[in-house]
Amino acid sequence: MERADCDHEPPYTCSHRKDFMKYGHVPGIDKPISRLVQGSMMVSSRDLDTSFALLDGIFELGCNTYDMAHVYGGGDVERTFGLWMRERGIRDELVLLTKGAHHNQDRNRVTPFDITADLHDSLARLQVDKVELYLLHRDDPGYPVGPIVEILNEHRAAGLIDAFGGSNWSYERIAEANAYANAHGLTPFTASSPQFSLAEMVEAPWAGCISISGPAEVAGRQAYAESGLALFTWSSLAGGFFSGRYRRDNLDTLTEGQDRLVIRSYCSEANFDRLERAQQLADQKGLTLPQVALAYSQRHPLNLFSLVGCRTPEEFADNIVALETPLTEAEIVWLESGKGEVA
Repeated sequence: MERADCDHEPPYTCSHRKDFMKYGHVPGIDKPISRLVQGSMMVSSRDLDTSFALLDGIFELGCNTYDMAHVYGGGDVERTFGLWMRERGIRDELVLLTKGAHHNQDRNRVTPFDITADLHDSLARLQVDKVELYLLHRDDPGYPVGPIVEILNEHRAAGLIDAFGGSNWSYERIAEANAYANAHGLTPFTASSPQFSLAEMVEAPWAGCISISGPAEVAGRQAYAESGLALFTWSSLAGGFFSGRYRRDNLDTLTEGQDRLVIRSYCSEANFDRLERAQQLADQKGLTLPQVALAYSQRHPLNLFSLVGCRTPEEFADNIVALETPLTEAEIVWLESGKGEVA
């Protein structure tokens, strides 16, 4: 892969990748937002040195946006991230995305009370006055959208959040919430966080997961393309399905919990066909399989930000390559369906 405006010969070194991070915008947030958003579930106070080294390295590569949640690590993730952010003195440079109102085993928790309680917990753990983007981690379709929109607007007016949206909310429910906001002169949802990848989700990995992948979800992708709503998509590699670990002939040997989750959720014949085509295209372009899978999601007419869970800065640097990888419309169609031809 070549770039006419790059002084470095490929393969680019990790330190050079920061020059090519791309950024986008979300209404209500006055900072640019990196198109790659680093996840945080691997961050832990039990190993601050490793956690801080990871966050340092990824920040140096141009990532200014980080994804967290009230439920991650029972609060340890947010506390650890807050400690790193304060020690480095970089709060003003970062866009904080955190999520709340996840259900528990006892009840659904998408209520004004739970939203408020979780938000204040997150602010205290991070030791900040506000977060730039607050997402509701799950939906409860049986609960009316009105009180949800009202409480989120109250927190925005109080300066606790800049913008808000839904994680694992259907596009129909977000449209319903935004219709309520528009009818009442309130700020609408400006972001959604569904799963999106080249692989079609055949079974939700966890209860309440929403996907816009595959031919069955064309309407959802079209609705988001028309609205321009920011999408913070998760699991671009389909839980690791596009890591190269999973093959038709080795599934019986993969017995760990995460492996069985991926097998149940993504290991269909149609997805294996897509994986084989992605590997073929990767070989043609001199890329890795994960790079092609991530490039696929980035090459749609969507205001898309990819949530990634890199465990090393080098892995994050490899992901930046996907931001620069041009895929043609013919290649997208071929990857999805096998129809047509690629050079």
